[in-house]
Amino acid sequence: MITSASNPRLRLVRRLASRNQRERLGLFVCEGEDLVEAALAAGLEPVELLVDAERPVPELPPGEAVEPGLLAEVSSLGHPPRVIGIFRGDDLPRLDSRTPPPVGLALWHVADPGNVGTLLRAADGFGPAFVALSAGCADPTGPKALRASAGAVFRVPTARFDDALGLRIALVAHAGKPLDELELEEGTTFVLGAEREGIPDDVLAACEEIATIPLAPGAESLNVAIAGAIALYEWRRRPR
Repeated sequence: MITSASNPRLRLVRRLASRNQRERLGLFVCEGEDLVEAALAAGLEPVELLVDAERPVPELPPGEAVEPGLLAEVSSLGHPPRVIGIFRGDDLPRLDSRTPPPVGLALWHVADPGNVGTLLRAADGFGPAFVALSAGCADPTGPKALRASAGAVFRVPTARFDDALGLRIALVAHAGKPLDELELEEGTTFVLGAEREGIPDDVLAACEEIATIPLAPGAESLNVAIAGAIALYEWRRRPR
C-alpha cells in the first residue's frame, strides 16, 4: 500500500495537473469511478490505477492501494475519490478522414473547460459527431473538461480545427441566416467561437454559411455549449 506522499505514482498525478506536463508526457488523470469505468468501457488501458485502500471499487480491476488521505491530497475533486486512473492521450479517439462522422463541431478559442467538456457530451448525445479544437481551446483531458464530458471524451473523435471536414456553418449571435432555414446535409461542421470574442473575420470568411439561432426579444446570446447542442439537435432531427 502507498503510504508516502513522495511515492512516484502520487507525484505523477500531481504533475499531470499541469497542461504542459500532460502534453509533454502524453498522459492524463481520471478521478472517480464513473470516469474510470467509462475509460475502461471504451477500451483504454490504464497506465496506473490508484484505489482508496479503505473503499475499493469491486467493479474495477485491482489497482494500487493508497492511504485514503494521500489519495484525497492529490485529487482536484471537492470530495475524496475512490479511484484515480492515469491514461494515455494517444488512446483517445481521433477523427479518421476515411470514415468521418456525418456532423461535427469546430471550436475556435473556446477556452472554458466546462464548455469544451459539455460540447463533447453534446456530440456524443446527438452524434455520431466529432469535435475539432483550435489552439487556444481548453484541454479536453483537463479535470474540469473531463468531468463536464461525463465520459464522452472516450467516445467522441477529436481533431485539430483545420482538419475539420465538410460544409462549414459558422454560428453567430446575430445577423446570420436562421438556422432552421438552412439545409443541413451529411458532412456539416458547425463552427463556434469563444463567447466574448466570437469568430474572427478570417475564420468566418472560410465558412460557406453563417447562421444564427433565433432568440426571444431582448435576449443577447446563448452560451457556446448550448448553441452547439442546439445546432447538433437541429441537424439530427432533420429527416434524411
